[in-house]
Amino acid sequence: MNVLVACEESQEVRKAFRAKGHRAFSCDLQECSGGHPEWHIMGDVLQIINGDCWFTTCDLHTHTQDGKWDLIIAHPPCTDLASSGARWFPEKQKDLRQQKACVFFMQMALANCDRIAIENPVGIMSSVYRKPDQIIQPYEYGHQARKATCLWLKGLKPLKPTNIVEPNIQTYHRHDGRTVTFSADYGSGSPGHGKRRSVTYSGIAQAMADQWG
Repeated sequence: MNVLVACEESQEVRKAFRAKGHRAFSCDLQECSGGHPEWHIMGDVLQIINGDCWFTTCDLHTHTQDGKWDLIIAHPPCTDLASSGARWFPEKQKDLRQQKACVFFMQMALANCDRIAIENPVGIMSSVYRKPDQIIQPYEYGHQARKATCLWLKGLKPLKPTNIVEPNIQTYHRHDGRTVTFSADYGSGSPGHGKRRSVTYSGIAQAMADQWG
């Protein structure tokens, strides 16, 4: 099966599909950190999203995709879409960052492919586009973490949990008396925190490959 994993530099999802024998490529504007440049396309995914294309992987080999992709799994940037950044929405709308992010998301959703999954945190696309088909958590796939992740699906069945575990949750008592809970899998505010949090958990990637592959 020909699989395109859009906006992924970690190659976590791509690795899971390759391990199952599929012809899977990751694509991102950044170099890959997953260790396999021969399966990574560094460039604008919109140039190849609809198939019938040729592309060069980071090892300088050229490949062709005849016809449309069999499956697209997309991780469009969520910085300007996620509800966690709602207090900056007016600023992002004023300079059109949010509108551009919405358009890019929809270009993923409207790609010429029969099977599409789009991943994003809880955010405005639930109202701008439509509600997600499901919301998954890492602790449903063997990771002791809590991170609500929305999936918009086309031609695919919702993912089934594979290994439900107890999430590792910490509680923080603020000086104003409020209590905040957060997942303790990564240190919030530590160097590289945002990038680490954006990587698909291996258990979820494996479930995608097993159930959608």
